[in-house]
Amino acid sequence: MLPPEPLPDAMTQPHDHPDIAVVRSIYAAMTARDFAALFSYLAADVVITQDPALPWGGRHVGHDGFATFGLTLSENIDSAVEIEAIFVADGDVFQFGRTRGTVRANGASFDIPEVHRWTLRDGKAVTGHFAIDTEAMLAALSR
Repeated sequence: MLPPEPLPDAMTQPHDHPDIAVVRSIYAAMTARDFAALFSYLAADVVITQDPALPWGGRHVGHDGFATFGLTLSENIDSAVEIEAIFVADGDVFQFGRTRGTVRANGASFDIPEVHRWTLRDGKAVTGHFAIDTEAMLAALSR
């Protein structure tokens, strides 16, 4: 009898779902700051939301809204998302991991858990909700 095959982890498991490929491409474009590629993966009327308690939070609509979100975020923090897992559930793509970086105003470092939920239609993101440990981020911002 052969030993059982190990279960693949969520990061290395091959995924056939095309929406996962799109979301991975979104993160790659954000990391590379390739805005032409990024906007090609976002619907023209994309809606991005995050806790309004954060300086970059609230509801951001369209490519201009996404750009404002990103600029406001990068004016406040220098950060990178580390993806720990990405999967499809309930028809959406979920990415969870950590956001790590520093606060620009005070140099405080942070390492905060995060979850992003993406809804896609016809190969483009139509909504993205970015959830982080808001209290931990606000604490880092106020140090």
